[in-house]
Amino acid sequence: MGKVSEASSWYQLLEPDRMPLNFFFLISVVIFIVYRKGVKRIKDTPSLPPGPRGLPVVGYLPFLRPDLHRCFADLAQTFGPLMTMWIGSRQCIIVSSSEASMEVCRDHDATFANHDTTAAARIISFGAQDMVFQPYSPKWRTLRKVFVRELLNTKILDSFHALRQREVRSMVEELHRKTGEVVDVGQVAFVTALNVVTAMLWGNSLAAEERERVGGEFRELVDGIVHLLGVTNMSDIFPVLEWMDLQGVQQKMKEHKERLDRLLNMIIEQRKGTLEASGDQKKTKDFLQVMLEMVKEDPHQLLTTDNIKGLFANIVLGGTDTTSTTVEWTLAEMMNKPETIRKAQEELESVVGKEEMVDETHLPKLHYLEALVKESLRLHPPVPLLVPRYPTATSSIGGYMIPKGAKVFINAWAIHRNPSVWENPSEFIPERFLTGTNRWEYGGSNNFNFIPFGFGRRICVGIPLAEKMNKYILATMLHSFEWRLPGNSKLDLVEKFGIVLKKEKPLVAIATARPSCAKLNK
Repeated sequence: MGKVSEASSWYQLLEPDRMPLNFFFLISVVIFIVYRKGVKRIKDTPSLPPGPRGLPVVGYLPFLRPDLHRCFADLAQTFGPLMTMWIGSRQCIIVSSSEASMEVCRDHDATFANHDTTAAARIISFGAQDMVFQPYSPKWRTLRKVFVRELLNTKILDSFHALRQREVRSMVEELHRKTGEVVDVGQVAFVTALNVVTAMLWGNSLAAEERERVGGEFRELVDGIVHLLGVTNMSDIFPVLEWMDLQGVQQKMKEHKERLDRLLNMIIEQRKGTLEASGDQKKTKDFLQVMLEMVKEDPHQLLTTDNIKGLFANIVLGGTDTTSTTVEWTLAEMMNKPETIRKAQEELESVVGKEEMVDETHLPKLHYLEALVKESLRLHPPVPLLVPRYPTATSSIGGYMIPKGAKVFINAWAIHRNPSVWENPSEFIPERFLTGTNRWEYGGSNNFNFIPFGFGRRICVGIPLAEKMNKYILATMLHSFEWRLPGNSKLDLVEKFGIVLKKEKPLVAIATARPSCAKLNK
């Protein structure tokens, strides 16, 4: 009877004279149920990270400072280590803690494995055909694999020992000739690193005079390219305006790309001609020859000549500007604390000897020198915001939602100055790297408090070469010369923000020969 009565009562609701009222009642019930489920879904779905409110259309853009790494770090003090910010029409997420960065690029590494590509970067990377901006894909894995296997494995790096020694000693000879003159420290380190990198890439393909000319062109190109990659470009903030190129960034980058393309085409064609003329494929192959053969023999046509050009652009840019900047910052910080120079020179004299020149074989024993370089990388990470990433799917990080396609900045500069991890974080104290050194390796796999070269799938693969060059150039500069500022000039440590964190004013100094330079005449 109960069931019959229940059915009868529901049937009465459908009687014609009660339909309007009953329909309203049914709709209300449905709306209530949907609303409750929606509220529950909203409660169960993580919200966006907090962040500063901006203006319509332009977002927070008008309030950003030129020193973006410091600006983001200051805002994180208010809004936390995960922060949402609209910059123009781009939704950005700023990560400022080691815990959050670990979630992004270890726990969710595959989701965040792509780099956000700017309009300028697309041009200079030959349409993202390089290794830095190539999407995470089989082609990217192939490029990375061949780069490590054919250029950066221990055996091949060791085989270039004589090359690095020759170029570093050439640097010493040049500085010795300029004794008493003012020299640009960063430029000296840049030329040395460039000569090493280009010789590793294409060997002796070029005659001496041509090699010098090409080196000069590359120096100009690197300066221009790095500058444009760091420019705040309206085409990236408002992608719908990209076609207008309001600041002329794309046009300038196209000009740089055309010059780079001509240089690389010339080198590639000369190398092809040399191989065809000799007909000998059994000699030791340089990296360019390996890449050309891979492109020719690739059965799946994954690799192209543009991949070679893009990869070479990555290596030249990454292997020169960041190395010279690190050497410049380290020597500047040391000149600001002269006792560090004294300690480093005492260690060098103990390991190398007063009248001997530094060799790479000495580097593993120079523990204080390594601490100096690491402390410089902590205070002045070469790429302070790393290369921005974008997630290929919506993810939950630190209890917050990170939407698919957002631009994710990881503020390595802020992470390196976290006062809960680093005592007196703004001071140059190399001794902090002399204890528990296993915690401060460059890999970032277990400790995300020190990440100057990034981490995860997209960690910089050039670490082994960068580590050698940074220490070798700096050790030689310190062991072979005394350094002082010219005249009444004062040292400053002001940073100039860009994709590479440089000194606002280049370090210029006067070098005076020490006893080890006597070896130059023997």
